[in-house]
Amino acid sequence: MMSVDSSSVTQLARATIGTSNSEQTEFCTGRRTYTHQFDELYAQRLSALKPAVEQAAAQRWSKVKPTASVLNVDGSRATYVVGTLFIDSGNKPSTLHQVENERWITDAHGTQYREAEDALVYLEDESGRIRLTGDRIPSMALASGIVAGVLGVETEKGDFEVADVCFAGMAPQKMRPVFGEDRFVVLVSGLGATPEQPVTLAMQLLAEALCGTLGASEMQAKMARVAQVVLVGDTIHVPPAPLGHADDARANDRAAVARLASQVDDYLADIAACMPLVVMPGARDPADTSLPQQPLPRGLFPRCAQYSGFSTMTNPTTMQLDGLQLLGSSGQNIEDLSRYSGEPAGKLAVASLRWRHLAPTAPDTLWCYPFTTHDPFVLTSSPHVYFIGNQNRHEALWVQGEDGQETRVVMIPRFCDTSQVVLLNMRTLECSTLDILS
Repeated sequence: MMSVDSSSVTQLARATIGTSNSEQTEFCTGRRTYTHQFDELYAQRLSALKPAVEQAAAQRWSKVKPTASVLNVDGSRATYVVGTLFIDSGNKPSTLHQVENERWITDAHGTQYREAEDALVYLEDESGRIRLTGDRIPSMALASGIVAGVLGVETEKGDFEVADVCFAGMAPQKMRPVFGEDRFVVLVSGLGATPEQPVTLAMQLLAEALCGTLGASEMQAKMARVAQVVLVGDTIHVPPAPLGHADDARANDRAAVARLASQVDDYLADIAACMPLVVMPGARDPADTSLPQQPLPRGLFPRCAQYSGFSTMTNPTTMQLDGLQLLGSSGQNIEDLSRYSGEPAGKLAVASLRWRHLAPTAPDTLWCYPFTTHDPFVLTSSPHVYFIGNQNRHEALWVQGEDGQETRVVMIPRFCDTSQVVLLNMRTLECSTLDILS
């Protein structure tokens, strides 16, 4: 394990930024209980987003009279109605079937829900549901759980032939802070530590680079301006089946996972000694499966916990760095959206901001906690930066709202596959990648 000379670290001109964890409390559930039904979550979502969608629809279709509810649609005239989309498809997994067969994690990679011949799109609200048809529907990037307004006319069969669709649009946004100098956030995703390879060569070189002991003077100067390092999920790869549920008894051995966590803690402590470090859970980490995933216990990282700049956060999470608002996900929400659409992951992330919802497919095909008083995935404000971890490649996009909102969407590649990390300039929101092995 690499040793760091603490005396040399303190001489570096670190641009430390205070991180406020108060904004991520909306994703903290405390003690979890699953005695509630998910219909309350859908009701809270529709209640929160319907006014914004109605406002957008009234502006878009100002000459058309709206209909208050799905079952009140009158086939004699064109109208628009607001509700929640639902995709019915034989390709979608059955949660009840999973529970009956004790298959707690479904490997649906590559399954496209809307490619099934029986795939149907509905709009529903508290009154009922109506099937959506028309040439636009098959070509649009739609998913279950999106609150939308649809313009069209009822057919003789009782379906709703859609001519146009609108969404809530981007949420309001606070003014972006102005920085007088370059400061960087290092975004790392998918370190992928395993019992066989707890610390790879690429991981070792990454730690040395972050601590300023690797590279030319130009790289060391840039690392000295790092304000925050964020590990965006899948830091520790545990067996694909939860402990205690694998068919092979050897996969239920907790000792191997405990040893791996200790080795990762030793590794991350070298980084935490140099700069502020945040760890988010992901799909492969030793964490709960349902979103929002709760922070990994600090007891999992006893050495890291000795440093004041170390923290563990939820997934998704929000953080504020000197007034710059960041929203992040370890990627499960975008991965599930991709099963409804062939659109690239970056475009789906952009679309979710315009839907004002981080994870619309939860709880239909994405596991989540059954909130009853609110839907925490509804966006009440647009972040300045929205980053998504565990992607195949890096991409940085801009998305702009109707009222001047501007968000930088950053796709972070899996480090274990690409050896790349993303450097986000807090002053300009421009992104660059650093390939540790190049």
